[in-house]
Amino acid sequence: MRYHAVDTQAVLTIIVITIGALVTVGLLNVAVTGDLFGSISLSNVGTVKAIGVRVYWDSSCGDLVGSIDWGLVEPGTTRNATVYIRNEGSVPVTLSLAIDNWSPSNAPDYMSLAWDYGDQVISVDAVVQVTLSLSVSAAIEGITGFSFDIVIIGSG
Repeated sequence: MRYHAVDTQAVLTIIVITIGALVTVGLLNVAVTGDLFGSISLSNVGTVKAIGVRVYWDSSCGDLVGSIDWGLVEPGTTRNATVYIRNEGSVPVTLSLAIDNWSPSNAPDYMSLAWDYGDQVISVDAVVQVTLSLSVSAAIEGITGFSFDIVIIGSG
C-alpha cells in the first residue's frame, strides 16, 4: 500500500481560509440584517381617545377601538390600521387628529402618525372609514419601545 505525503502547511492554510470565509460571511450577515434590513423591532401601543365621535374596528360599529397594537414596527417602515369613525352626536361634524403623550418624549423626532381622512362633513349616524399610518424613520436610535395617545375629535 502506498501513502501520499500530505503537505501539512497547505492543509492548515486551506482550513484557515475556510474558517475566515465562514466568519466573514457570518459577520456580513449580521451587518446586513442589523443595519440594512432593520432587525430591531420596537414594542408599542397607541391608545385611542374619541371626542364627539366613536371609533370602531368594524363598519357595523360593534367593536370599539381602545388602543392600536401596531405589531412589530421596523425602522424605515410604515404600519397601517383601518378604523371606522361614527358620528354619534346630534349635528354633522368634521374630524381632526391630535397626538398626545409621546413616550419617550423624543419619539416624534423619529416617527409620525398620519391619516387619509379627507375633511368631509360626517352626517349624524354616518360612518367613515379611515386608515391611520404610523411611519418610523430608518434613522431611529435610542428607542426600544414607545407609546402615545391618538385623539380623534369630531366638531361641528
